[in-house]
Order: sequence, then C-alpha cells, then structure tokens
Amino acid sequence: MKTPPVCNYEGSDYQESFWEHGNRAYEDAAEEIALKRLLPSGSGHLLELGAGAGRNTHRYKGFEHITLLDYSTTQLQKAKEHLRVDKKFRYVAADVYRLPFAPGVFSAATMIRTLHHLSDPQSALKQTNKCLFNGAVFILEFANKRNIKSIFRYWFNKQEWSPFDREAIEFVELNFDFHPTHVKEWLAQTGFNVEKQIPVSYLRTGIFKRVLPLPVMRTLEHVLQLTLSWAAYSPSIFLRSQVVNQNKPESGSAFFRCPACGHYPLADTPPILVCGQCGHEYPVKDGIYDFRLDL
Repeated sequence: MKTPPVCNYEGSDYQESFWEHGNRAYEDAAEEIALKRLLPSGSGHLLELGAGAGRNTHRYKGFEHITLLDYSTTQLQKAKEHLRVDKKFRYVAADVYRLPFAPGVFSAATMIRTLHHLSDPQSALKQTNKCLFNGAVFILEFANKRNIKSIFRYWFNKQEWSPFDREAIEFVELNFDFHPTHVKEWLAQTGFNVEKQIPVSYLRTGIFKRVLPLPVMRTLEHVLQLTLSWAAYSPSIFLRSQVVNQNKPESGSAFFRCPACGHYPLADTPPILVCGQCGHEYPVKDGIYDFRLDL
C-alpha cells in the first residue's frame, strides 16, 4: 500500500539544536501548561504519536503504560536514554499512516508537533482513532495558519497566501500550517468529538523573550490560555477530543497488528515478530520495535 511521504528525523540533532540550544524554553513551558489542563486523570495506556526524543513523555502522569511512537529510531534511542530503564515505556518505530496496533488498545493518545509534518492528516487521524477505545481522550496540537503574525503580514502585503483560507499552507517541504476550522472538521469526520481548545504560545516572538524573564512569561501564558481559550489566533493550538465511534471493534488481548496486511494478533516475540498471515518480519533491536515498511 502506497502511503504519503514521511518526515524522517533519523540522525537529526533536533532535540539539541531546536529545544536545548534554540531558545525554546518558553514554548516548552507553554506546552507543559496546556498538557496539564488537557490530560485526563486516571490510569491506562497512552500512545504518544511523534514522540521524538521523549521531551513531553515525563508529563503524562498517572498512566501505567506509555508507548512512544516515532519514525526515527535514533530519536527513540535518545528517548530511551532520557527516560532511563522503566518497564512502563515501549518504543515503536512506525509510519503514522500504518500504525502497528490492534483496534481499541489505548485509553489516550497525544500528537504534538507532528500533524504539521503530514500531507494527509485525515489518514493519520483515522489510524489513530482505530487504535483508541470508545471514550478515549486524544490531545492534538497543530500549527495554526490563522495566527496574529500571519494576519498582519497578509494585511500589509508581506505574504501572498491568506491566513483565512481553509487550505493548508506548505511553507517548507513537509511542513504545514493548518486552519483551525479545517482541523476540527477532520477530527469530526474521523470519529472524534472536540471538547476543549487552548491557544498556546502567543508570546512566541523575539522581543518578548528578550525583555521578559521566563517566570513572567510562564505566568502570562497561564493567563492567556485561560482568558483566550475561545480564540484561535495563536501560532499553536491544542485540542482535546474524545473518541465517539460506537462501532469500534475490540481487540481483546491483542496489542500489535501487522502494518503490511492489517492482521492481528501479531505475537510479541522479540527479537523478531512474524505475521502469521503475510509472513512479514519486524525486528526488535535495542528495545525498539521496528515496523517501518518503506526503508
């Protein structure tokens, strides 16, 4: 099955160059605040889609199990080093368009700083819905094309594309900004009911970072997220939704499925998982399950 291209961070120093040395402490703090407001309480098994090096993983409190999924094995290896040895974590390298999980196995999922790399978001959202059980919570973050900066740039003829147009804008290859209304429509069409919206990172400009200390920016971010939750003009938006597909099949004791043919259950037998239907083999190396098909 041919799928859209995947943005691959294999071998990238993204965690170090963008987050640790890229003056992104405010953005990281803003996302932490939003997650605290949106994460469900209770236990269960959470799927972190586009986990990267595990920057947000330690924030998912209360979950008994967390599966980190990313297309890059080197990013997942960094996550392993960051999170240290803990049996609650499972590491899976896979294509978000062909998730290797049986139906209804997760009680929650997050997708942060990932949707903007997807040329076919609806296909990825459909896959996500399939592996969540009814009533599961899904937290989605996306890059908002209708943000204040792009609006002013458009009004003053500094950019050609309209931030009010619903079509996605690909400003760099496999880097998209989306219109909030369009994203909410995709969620509704793929079996999710949007419950809450939080605009994030209104202060994401150099001038604020230069003149305001981080604790002050954190306080302002708290206030802005509370008072402007109705608005959708920030560069980043978090949405909390719930799975409402009442006809979802249950997987029973199955966890993995074959991404090549869709068969499940797929026995968890490291160092090699073998599909009993199509015979496809999936290696497990250094604790990372590798379900990638297009290498």
